[in-house]
Amino acid sequence: MDTPPDLLDPDAPDAASGTLERYLGNAIRDLRQRHGLTIAEVADRAGISRGMLSKIENAQTATSLDALHRLAQALGVSLSTLFRNYDVPEGSAQLVKNGEGMEVVRRGTKRGHTYHLLAHEQGPTKLFEPFLITIDSPDAIFPVFEHPGTEFLYMLEGRMEYRHGQHTYLLTPGDALSFRGEVPHGPENLINLPIRFLATIVYPTPVET
Repeated sequence: MDTPPDLLDPDAPDAASGTLERYLGNAIRDLRQRHGLTIAEVADRAGISRGMLSKIENAQTATSLDALHRLAQALGVSLSTLFRNYDVPEGSAQLVKNGEGMEVVRRGTKRGHTYHLLAHEQGPTKLFEPFLITIDSPDAIFPVFEHPGTEFLYMLEGRMEYRHGQHTYLLTPGDALSFRGEVPHGPENLINLPIRFLATIVYPTPVET
């Protein structure tokens, strides 16, 4: 039996919470209905009674691993697939849509630079800051930046020379540059405008005392 790659719906009720019996009942029913199978068909394939399968789907009984294994085979999936979305942490991702990054003021923003912050951490401690930086003025004045942590640049558009300490690096689209933020750094020579690049600052993790 061909099995779609994503049979279990992570948004289904009780997929990540509630009792194990309720979760398994919902998962088995969902798989059965997606395959267009009846309770009788699955029960016969798994070698269990129809009444038992109905009780399993309705979380009215617990069942053995052997019975679950046979049910998984009857549904054309592995046993691990039945548990794939059980007790998964809820998680919290932050989505910033194209063009919706918050414009922020940093040194250089009034000198031909535009900074869009692509993620914003809540709380008193910042672990990282990702920026989309645009330079579109040939008369831009470049301040020298110094900050704790590590910085990573990824060039998207244009060409420029970027200074870090006593060295300069030619950056073209697709190039990446990483360096210690404590060493003075910043754009030095614009070659092709407009210039766009991603800059991610990873700050040191505070040491707990």
